[in-house]
Amino acid sequence: MMSNKILALLENTEALLNGHFLLTSGRHSNVYIEKFRLLEEPNSLDYVCDKMASIVKTKKVDLVIGAAIGGILIAGGVGRHLNKKHIFSERVDGKMELKRGFNINKGDRVVIVEDIITTGGSVRELIQLSENFGAIIVQILNLVDRNNKQVEFGYPSKALLHLPSKSWEASSCPLCDKNIPLTLRGRTGKK
Repeated sequence: MMSNKILALLENTEALLNGHFLLTSGRHSNVYIEKFRLLEEPNSLDYVCDKMASIVKTKKVDLVIGAAIGGILIAGGVGRHLNKKHIFSERVDGKMELKRGFNINKGDRVVIVEDIITTGGSVRELIQLSENFGAIIVQILNLVDRNNKQVEFGYPSKALLHLPSKSWEASSCPLCDKNIPLTLRGRTGKK
């Protein structure tokens, strides 16, 4: 089963961490996925991107888009497997924008890729950005969905691995109540 292979890749690359973490969403969690331990391994990255691309290979796709920074590698890999252009957005003053001459044409059929979904905020920003350009969103693909139930985006969405993890608002975090030190990992500039 594919999800077992993804979980094994996370474990074998030491990407799956336990402790007390501040997530990009601002929530606290007892589990953190350091996706770059998996993505830095060429065979693991290729496997993940191939599996994502296989989900949409029978659909008409013009463009693959992800968000900097984790989405750059995934968008590039999925785009390569689909033989389609791939771009990424960047946060400028807390807002997703296209820079570096990237563009989405009106009517482009877009696949949005994401690494880890906790609240779905980054995906919603990519949806809004794509819609602002008049794109047609074909599919949302992500590596890991951390939620107990799938986040609804209003478009078809698929995760390679569903790995429900606990997370809390900082004000109600039981790990804070136990004075377990908070670990900050990678940050994307999200506010």
